[in-house]
Amino acid sequence: MPRDTLRTAVMLCAAAALAAAVVPASASAGSRSAAHVVAVDCFRNPQVRPGDFLLACGDGNNRLVSLRWSDWGRTSAVGSGLDAVNDCRPYCAAGTFHSYPVTVRLDRPQSWQKRPELQHFTRLQLTYTDDRPSHTERHVTYNLWD
Repeated sequence: MPRDTLRTAVMLCAAAALAAAVVPASASAGSRSAAHVVAVDCFRNPQVRPGDFLLACGDGNNRLVSLRWSDWGRTSAVGSGLDAVNDCRPYCAAGTFHSYPVTVRLDRPQSWQKRPELQHFTRLQLTYTDDRPSHTERHVTYNLWD
């Protein structure tokens, strides 16, 4: 296997393992309370107050890490952490991750298609509180998957 392909495969496996490892026990329990609103990750797992959250599901080159939540309610959640972004220079498999401090807001809860008894946040907003990746606005909004 070519070295670049192997490196990419290893990075993707590591990102998948990291994402699977951070699902709290309360998020995977079969008898969850409908009172909790969840964040659905790339692997369609419900999470409450995740410590990490993968934003770039396809390649793992952008993820939120070291998340700490000051509020997790029925209509929104607010926290802070770092946005770890791969600069992909000279290409993504050989790139370097850089971390940028952010505040995170989740909101717009809706019924989740996979488990209609759960509400899930459908929008994530990032605000960079210091430096930010080049060509990135200070405020970024993502529509989250269902």
